[in-house]
Amino acid sequence: MILTQCAVCATELGLSLGKKCGRCSTRYCGAACQVQHWKEGGHDNLCKKIKKAGGAEQYNANKKYTEAVVAAAEACAEDTKGQTCYICTQALHWKTKEGLVRMCSCRGTAGFAHVSCLAEQAKILFAEGEENNLDDKALNERWARWYKCGLCEQDYHGVVAGALGWACWRTYVARPETDWAHGLAMTQLGNGLHDAANHEDALSVRETQLSMRRRLGVPEQNMLVTQGNLARTLRALGRLEEAMRMRQDVYFGYVKLCGEEHGETIRAALNLGVALHGLDRLKEAKALLRKTIPVARRILGANNSITLTMKMNYAQEIYQDDCATIDDLREAVTTLEETERIARRVLGGAHPLTVDMEKCLRKSRAVLRAREAQSPGDLCEALGAI
Repeated sequence: MILTQCAVCATELGLSLGKKCGRCSTRYCGAACQVQHWKEGGHDNLCKKIKKAGGAEQYNANKKYTEAVVAAAEACAEDTKGQTCYICTQALHWKTKEGLVRMCSCRGTAGFAHVSCLAEQAKILFAEGEENNLDDKALNERWARWYKCGLCEQDYHGVVAGALGWACWRTYVARPETDWAHGLAMTQLGNGLHDAANHEDALSVRETQLSMRRRLGVPEQNMLVTQGNLARTLRALGRLEEAMRMRQDVYFGYVKLCGEEHGETIRAALNLGVALHGLDRLKEAKALLRKTIPVARRILGANNSITLTMKMNYAQEIYQDDCATIDDLREAVTTLEETERIARRVLGGAHPLTVDMEKCLRKSRAVLRAREAQSPGDLCEALGAI
């Protein structure tokens, strides 16, 4: 996580409270903890090393990155046997000795890489864009390489996304808070931690970024992005009411700022629907998705992951509704069959969204079979399994 706590007693300091070591910038709540850390915590031996690395925040980012790369390579080890990096063409990285990863939608022998190669490629692309004074649209396209595969153009997920989040943060952590890349890197770190299921650490990053952006007075759309990311992590931690209220604020904020046919408004509608579903407010979620799916299909395309997720969630609202008719249930099954085929073709069978669709399809078919058999017992059993 970002260093917002005292290194000794873990008192929360935010981004501005407490004091720092004059040499390496390690943070403390006060002089007593700083002295204790020097005398008893081993800081006397680490201080010069941390300073040499660029300070406490940089040192922490480097350390976490190394740990995340090892975890990602181990998680992908079975899938990457006998393969080579499509960037450096080596199986074992010549310098870091790290193994390969692949958590995107590439097929066959494509898409295998080292996290450090992916990070270096993204760093160079973005640096070239800055040097050539490219506009925001072009810079954003280059920035996408921090989280999106350059071959299949699908997002990384799981521990690979987590490792790239740390790679991104360690690259730009030394930039000023007001620098565009610093803010994007903090967002990328939070997203990576979330995708790697490190939700408590992700929460710390999200809350720190929200506080920082409020203090800096960033544009409203940036605030909505940050609030949406925080709501995502709150939901993952089971804080559903908080997440839903924040999702409502974000959705209506985008409607007011961008209109109902903007890509970010569509994404916010999907997220609000998920939050409503989590609180069993199925009718509200279904109505919102029914209204937004045609817009998503027109603006984003039928193969877009947001459109596919919306259709999957809409089908869920149908087959989990006790009042759904047989025709409704058949619609849910047909919708899931169609979206599962598209997801398998576009994202691959191992992608989390494809896996979720397969589960939903099995459940929807079970509910439909029970209803068609007109067996209340079978129907209750099918619904209970959901």
